This record gives sequence, structure tokens and C-alpha cells, in this order.
Amino acid sequence: MSTQAGRRAGIGRRAGALIAAAAAVGAVTALPAQAAGTAQTRAVGGAGAARGVGDAEAAGSAGSAGGSPVPPYAFDGSARRIQGAASSLDAKTLQTGRTYRDTLKKNGKAYYRVDLDTKRNTYVSVVAVPEPGGKVEYGDGFKVSIQDNTGADCGYQQVDFGSGQYARPLAAYARRIVDPDSSSCQEQGAYYVLVERESAATSAPDDWELELRYVTEPLLERPGPTALPEAWPSGTPAPPAGGQQKRQGGAGFHEAVALREGEWRADIRPGQTLFYRVPVDWGQQLFAGAELGSGAEGDSVSDALTLTLDNPALGFVDMDTVRYDGKPATLALDPLRPVAHANRTSYQEATSGMRFAGWYYLTATLSPEVAAEYGDKPVPLTLRVNVEGSPKQAPPYDADPGIFSVTADDREAAANGAAGAPATTNGTMAIVATAGIGTGTVLLLGLGVWTLLARRRA
Repeated sequence: MSTQAGRRAGIGRRAGALIAAAAAVGAVTALPAQAAGTAQTRAVGGAGAARGVGDAEAAGSAGSAGGSPVPPYAFDGSARRIQGAASSLDAKTLQTGRTYRDTLKKNGKAYYRVDLDTKRNTYVSVVAVPEPGGKVEYGDGFKVSIQDNTGADCGYQQVDFGSGQYARPLAAYARRIVDPDSSSCQEQGAYYVLVERESAATSAPDDWELELRYVTEPLLERPGPTALPEAWPSGTPAPPAGGQQKRQGGAGFHEAVALREGEWRADIRPGQTLFYRVPVDWGQQLFAGAELGSGAEGDSVSDALTLTLDNPALGFVDMDTVRYDGKPATLALDPLRPVAHANRTSYQEATSGMRFAGWYYLTATLSPEVAAEYGDKPVPLTLRVNVEGSPKQAPPYDADPGIFSVTADDREAAANGAAGAPATTNGTMAIVATAGIGTGTVLLLGLGVWTLLARRRA
């Protein structure tokens, strides 16, 4: 309508709808929190609605009844569809701070383009998501690399299913580091991201879904240490104190549930992967292990549980597996060096991966073969997380490090068990978390600003 009365009527209807939406979101987040006895919530990203951690637990319990499928991988809802090219010259350009989705055929390859300067380091990560239950073999996996215009690798990572031969999400990253002492990959201009899938002839022919992220890291104002200390605390610490607490994991990196130091109890279905994230600051050490609870005894399932660690840029760091025969089964990742900028000088992947502060991701997958021996029902799972050492001063970055830091909000999210949603902010990913009434408050504040502007226009 063009009249002032018409504009006011429109404002009233929109205001009512927004107030109803705020109330609905507040109810959705508040009720599960009351049922769980906590204020833990899932974060919201893009247009997604917030939901409590209690919702995930309820969904998991409902999903286990009657042998229904496990929850699928939760992709970033803000991801843009893109099609990888067969030739580098046809590659479409990735934008800093954005997330993309694509598919990759068996033994296929895909090129993407990134335009790089000489002022920031570059990391492009790929999460490959095979069809659940699909057949995979030892050595099946993928390689992601960043190449210059001569085809030379600037940095790459290759991951596979290893001895845990069952389909599950795999993550890896390629990197291009600005280094004045290097003679390769230092020019400004076009570079190419190449993703190559390797599969055995007997493996499932299904396409793999891909989730790609492109983030950057500032350079240092002045050179830092380049030599690693020969001695470092590699002894395994005592189990975390405080007793067991319930915290069900998310269904993807985008909604990984935050943890702090502690002992965390969840239920995991055969074929299911649970995603968690832990804030680890400069100078701190992360120790992580897992235990499958006892049940009816039966034949042993080799590599029944896989625990994987990925760094804040979603680069692979470490992995371990353990067999299960109905008795308690435990595993622990190898001790890792404290987080330090100098770790990137190491040729050991586990050390090099601990190169920056931020959210480190733990993923636990239970083999689908467990269902054949013990039934398609949840198995008790405990994660034990230790974060040792006091935070140290960050290296002298020449700009805001973005996701490569740990903030007070991150520590609060870890304490509350918030589920993360990577959102793009000034070329980096930021974790957005809202809880219960806070979600309604944000909507109402936005409504107030919108209404004030509308009245001024009127």
C-alpha cells in the first residue's frame, strides 16, 4: 500500500510475525534445556533455527528405535554449490571465508581456483562424505593440494580410511604459506586447488559429497622461533576430574558440540559419527581418549571405534582405532606438542598440525559391523579430554587472527556445550552461539531497530 495508514498496517503485521517467531524460537530452545536440566543450545548460522543439545539426544534416542538410519552428515546450510572443473583453466574461483559444496566421482578429480596475495597464508580444507554404509577398502581416500601455474604443489595433505575400513567423513587441507626464504609458490596471482579421489576397484561406486572451506591466516610482524624444543611434556596426564557428564555430539563439523576439559558421556550408533570441538590456546596441550562401554559379549570387531583429531583449519592431525568384543575398550591419541607457531616447521603431520590456537575437532565413529554382532542399538561412549598448561601470549600477528585464537566467548561455549556454526566474518570463520531466551532477545532487538527505522521513514 502507498498510504501512511497502509504502511503502518504492514509494519504491524510484520511486527506480529517477528514477535511470534521470537517467541517460537525461545520456546524451541528453552523447553529442551529444561528437559535436560541445562541451558545448552545449538548455535544458529544463516537462517537455521536454534535447538538445544537435548534435542540431539532425543533425536538420537528416537532414531535408535526400530533400527532407523543414523542421522546424516550435517552440512553447512550456508554453503554454496560449485562445480569443480576437469582442467585448471576452467576452474571456478573460491572466495575467502566462504563454504562450498560439490560432488566427486569415484577416482575423479576437481580443480578450483584461488587468487592469492603475499600478505596472508592460505588454507583450503575439504571434508569428503561418502554414502553411509558404502564399501571402502584400505587406502581409499583423497588428496587435496594447492598448486601454482606450473602444476607444482605448494602444500598438500592426503587422508584415507586406514585400518578402519568403513565409510565415514574424512577431512584434510592444502596450504600455501608465505615464506620469504622459499623460491616456490610466492608470487601473487592465480593458484589452483586440486582434489583427487582414490578408490579400489571393489569399493562402492557412489559419488562423495564435498564440503570446502577457504580461510586465511595473518603473517607475523617479525620472525618467530623456528626451532622446536627438544624436550617437551609428553607424559599422559591423570584422567580429568569432576566425574562423568552427558554431552551428545553433533552430526557434522558445522554443528560440532563444544567441550572443555572433562569426561563426557554420549551414546553412539553403529555407523554413526559424532563431532566435538575443544578450544586449545597457545602453549596448551590437548590429550584425548575414548572408551566404549561394556555390553553383551560377542565376537571381536576389529577397529570398531575410530577417534580422529583435526585442527582449526580442518587439517588432519591424528587418528587411532580400537577393537570391541563387548568388554570395555579404550584408546588414546598419541601425546601432542603444545600449540605453537613453530610447530609448522616440523615434517611430522601430528606436530605440524598443532600450528595455531583455536577450535580443535574430535570425531568418533562406530563401525557399522558392530550392529551385525551386537545389534543396531546405541553403545555407551565416553570421551576423556585434558587441556594442559596455561595459555601463553599469541605470536605477533600483523592483523586479527580470526579463528586462530581462543576468546572468552569460546571458553564459555565450551563450558555450556554450545554447538558451533562457522559463519563468515571479514574473510574468516567465526563461531556464533545463542542460547534459550538469548535467541528471542536478539530477534526482539532486531525488531525494535527495524520498527524505529520504519517509523522514521513513515
